Amino acid sequence: MSQLILNFHGVGPVQRDLDNGERDCWLDRDFFEAVLKLVQGGLHVKLTFDDGNSSDCETVLPALLRRGLQATFFICSGRLDQPRFLSRIQVRELQSRGMRIGSHGAAHLPWRHLAPDRLREEIVDSRRVLEEVCGVAVDTAACPFGSYDRRVLRGLRRAGYRFVYTSDGGASTGSAWLQPRTSVTRSMTLPAVQRLIHDGLGIREQWATSVRRLLKRLR
Repeated sequence: MSQLILNFHGVGPVQRDLDNGERDCWLDRDFFEAVLKLVQGGLHVKLTFDDGNSSDCETVLPALLRRGLQATFFICSGRLDQPRFLSRIQVRELQSRGMRIGSHGAAHLPWRHLAPDRLREEIVDSRRVLEEVCGVAVDTAACPFGSYDRRVLRGLRRAGYRFVYTSDGGASTGSAWLQPRTSVTRSMTLPAVQRLIHDGLGIREQWATSVRRLLKRLR
């Protein structure tokens, strides 16, 4: 069955210095709440959150619980217990409230051009840290900045991840190993998000995202 995965980052007042491109991904609380209202009841829509910002627990979690929604939070292990990011206690709080935890690497670096030893730290060592925090297996990963190629995917397969999430956009199927997501940004309007939820991408956009995914997997 086809599904739409909406991806989010920070929500509410910006509390830290942002990397390039991050500002457009940081949503106002009212807009975020309006998007959740559109999502509620949509069984074909899944939610994910990247980076492990402290707003995940302080703002996002209560909003999800009020609506009976679940999500997967992809966390950078190297940011744990750092100011403005999730603490280990908060990660366990997310988990105890029915949320799923996945790996977003260690230092929020694009994985494509990393040296082999550094890539292993991001893919393998980061998961080990999160598993120690959560006390359960962590079997999903999300590629920071949507950066991947054949070598990265090969490393993720060898590491035994059950699902890998990208930022390629478009629809996905629940059984696919590589799961494309659509990031919700400040530049999107609420009607645009509503159309995406109800109608999906148009034929031209679907074709473009499919080609983009293929090229990234082959490079």
